[in-house]
Amino acid sequence: MEEMEELDIAIVGGGPAGLAAGLYAARALRRTVLWERELLGGQIATTSLVENYPGFPDGVNGLDLAMAMHRQAERFGMETRDEAVTALRRDDQHFVLTSDSGEVRAKAVIVTAGAEPNKLGVPGEAELTGKGVSYCATCDAAFFKDVPVAVVGGGDAALDEALFTTRYASRVHVIHRRDELRASKILQERAFAAPKIEFVWDTVVERVDGNGAVSSLELRNVKTGERSDLPVAAMFVFIGQTPNSNLLRGLVPLDEGGHARVNLWMETEVPGLFAAGDVRAQAAKQLVTAAGDGVTAAIRAERYIAERFDHAGS
Repeated sequence: MEEMEELDIAIVGGGPAGLAAGLYAARALRRTVLWERELLGGQIATTSLVENYPGFPDGVNGLDLAMAMHRQAERFGMETRDEAVTALRRDDQHFVLTSDSGEVRAKAVIVTAGAEPNKLGVPGEAELTGKGVSYCATCDAAFFKDVPVAVVGGGDAALDEALFTTRYASRVHVIHRRDELRASKILQERAFAAPKIEFVWDTVVERVDGNGAVSSLELRNVKTGERSDLPVAAMFVFIGQTPNSNLLRGLVPLDEGGHARVNLWMETEVPGLFAAGDVRAQAAKQLVTAAGDGVTAAIRAERYIAERFDHAGS
């Protein structure tokens, strides 16, 4: 029977959290392998200009930054596998990861699989993503100074980002499919008091229009059926996100949204299993904090291996 491949640290997900974790893990001279089933860099790789990552006063292309982070991690010995991890299980003191290439054993696992923002699924949305359609106002609102924009959603995230966007936009239209908000009362009060915010109730977006950039939204009132066009330069969508936490289901506690519950060291309840970045509960969902999460997890994973395996002579 063929012997199973042995690793020190396995990282599932090649976004900023995974790449930063890989850098620290490999630099600590641990055999480190990162799995990424799609594009290295995750969501950041589709961002044309990142202006809020420290150290780049003129901004940096998201894909370029992701590739630089990847080269840096590989320089110190991190290995990369372009495939999905389809199963994860605990095996005595180790973990077993399953992919199309077979099974490997790791002493510690850091899950940095990220999360996918929920989409509206309307015509024009995918085509104009990054060209006025965005899922992060904190990242992109500054590109839309003195122009009208729309925010879709009615929860805390939608109102929080709408309030942030008022610093830049001339008008912020908050589009909500119901006639009352789900957001906390304090955020509602702030939004209702904001002179730049205008609410569009009982309404959904049917289509995003624009030739190379968002120019307007086609709206439909869900009660009357009336249709209208709303001229805007951007649409920020905040209707929740779905964490890529399927590997963790049944292994560790998840919150109601499916995010992994961790402590300040990114540790789950299972020793040696970490979750970092957008897949964890209460994440800030920013590039810089995701990278910090990954570093924190890698530092703790290194200590876990040293204490559990090195000192035990394993």
